[in-house]
Amino acid sequence: AATLAKLSLRLNRAAGFSATGCSRALPGTILITDEVRLPDPLPSAAALPRGSAIILRHYDCPGREALARALMALCRQNGLRLLIAGDWRLAWKLNAHGIHLPEWQVRRPPPLKRKPGWLITAAAHSPAAVRRAARQDVDAALLSPVFATASHPGAVELGTVRFANWVRGAPLPVYGLGGISAANGNRLLHSGAAGIAAISGLAS
Repeated sequence: AATLAKLSLRLNRAAGFSATGCSRALPGTILITDEVRLPDPLPSAAALPRGSAIILRHYDCPGREALARALMALCRQNGLRLLIAGDWRLAWKLNAHGIHLPEWQVRRPPPLKRKPGWLITAAAHSPAAVRRAARQDVDAALLSPVFATASHPGAVELGTVRFANWVRGAPLPVYGLGGISAANGNRLLHSGAAGIAAISGLAS
């Protein structure tokens, strides 16, 4: 996890999104929670470097709000940002740092009340989806799956060449997501990605 986080920070700096106070500053690393593969994300979140972000999915978890509050407390303590996936009302209620939109929600955007300073990311699986996200004033897209991933077994992986080509043609910053690990992550070093988002790859 530490190796992958360092690699993600290298990508972030190379793409020009790591400067403190920069109007386009973006997290270097994004941890994504998952009810099955990362049921307790707190230890992994605590190991993230300052400036990283956490996307809380846990969509069907009965204790989602309680988990979000615990993550918010950790974020304030460790200099992290928390994005709530699919629920801007919960993000607003908890004074979170932003939201993450699943791809279906980018197609049918909610009546979003965006707070000043919010970071908004969106899931994407194609160049068309990335362009739709840009039209919705999204700050960055999470493009997947770069490699074969347990989250979407059987999904066709993009591979490094196609991923890099899509990143270069994107109208907004793009993170790599899906099957990225310390073993294969260095293949993205010259892709132009803003960083790496992961579940298992950042699990501690």
